[in-house]
Amino acid sequence: MKKVKRFGRKRRHLHIRHKVKGTAERPRVVVFRSNRHIYAQVVNDDEGRVLTGISSLSRAFKESKVKSDKKEHASTVGKLLAEELKKRGITKIVFDRAGYKYHGRIKALAEAVRQQGLEF
Repeated sequence: MKKVKRFGRKRRHLHIRHKVKGTAERPRVVVFRSNRHIYAQVVNDDEGRVLTGISSLSRAFKESKVKSDKKEHASTVGKLLAEELKKRGITKIVFDRAGYKYHGRIKALAEAVRQQGLEF
């Protein structure tokens, strides 16, 4: 059952990737969630480069000392990612949910990025 779910998500992600492209002006933010952690990367698909990334394992996250549930971790990662993007002068992004449903931790991360002033 788990194997089928994982392949279903992978198939949905590939389907989404045909439509969602990141550029230098509007990079793609892709999220990945495991059972314990959440990861977000900013990708420029024109050059095939990862511009930056942050996760619940990164040093900046650990310095924020969040000791709450996984949704709170996701929103903190979203806030930290938005701050990093603002430093780089990026205000518009494309959000890639990577085949996950838009609820729970994915939604919490996306809303935290929006609250910091980024558009997508």
